[in-house]
Amino acid sequence: MIRIELSVQVSRPVDEVFAYVTDPTKLAEWQPNVISVTKLNEGPVQSGTRFKEVRRALFGRSVEAIVEVSAYEENHRIDLRIVSGPVPVHGENEFTSIHGGTRIDFVAHGELRGALRMAQPVLARVLRRQFERDYARLKRALESRE
Repeated sequence: MIRIELSVQVSRPVDEVFAYVTDPTKLAEWQPNVISVTKLNEGPVQSGTRFKEVRRALFGRSVEAIVEVSAYEENHRIDLRIVSGPVPVHGENEFTSIHGGTRIDFVAHGELRGALRMAQPVLARVLRRQFERDYARLKRALESRE
């Protein structure tokens, strides 16, 4: 089982941070391995909304995943579940207003199957580093905005 937990504090109001994180057009700004994100449903982002994500993977390959919003509470929580894709690691983001800023508590969890199961410890370390870099970029992007 993969389980990664991290927290980041951003010196911006929770509504601004939540809006940025939940805007699929901003995803590549703080997750540079994102090639494209396509919303598959009409209407606003909410529980049940699905996206097709294309990301850069190892050795220059690209991988696709269908990602579904499994929980959505405006300015408080967005959880994402991998519906189909090579790495079924789901993500949960909780947003808390603190001292004029925002704390994001992020948890990623999943269980690899088949041959990938043997690589689970290595993949967990790789994913931890990637998530730490992504959330550091998110913090920089938001705090550098006017």
